[in-house]
Amino acid sequence: MILASAPAASQVVPGILGFLVVAGMGVLLYFLLRSMNKQLRKVIPDPAWRKEAAQNQAQAQAQEEQGYSPNGTTAKP
Repeated sequence: MILASAPAASQVVPGILGFLVVAGMGVLLYFLLRSMNKQLRKVIPDPAWRKEAAQNQAQAQAQEEQGYSPNGTTAKP
């Protein structure tokens, strides 16, 4: 009589070792990605176009508050 809990010779069962290997790889991947993000924050500065866009937007808002339109004419009479 064959036991129901015993796998057949043709079946592959990863078992606890397979689970531990996959779980360990997941933990290592988490720490690797965390370290990579930390290093990239050090290397990649804020792009110049983003600073220029912020300055242009601030100038446009200042001009709008003063009553000037972008083409140089007065928006408010």
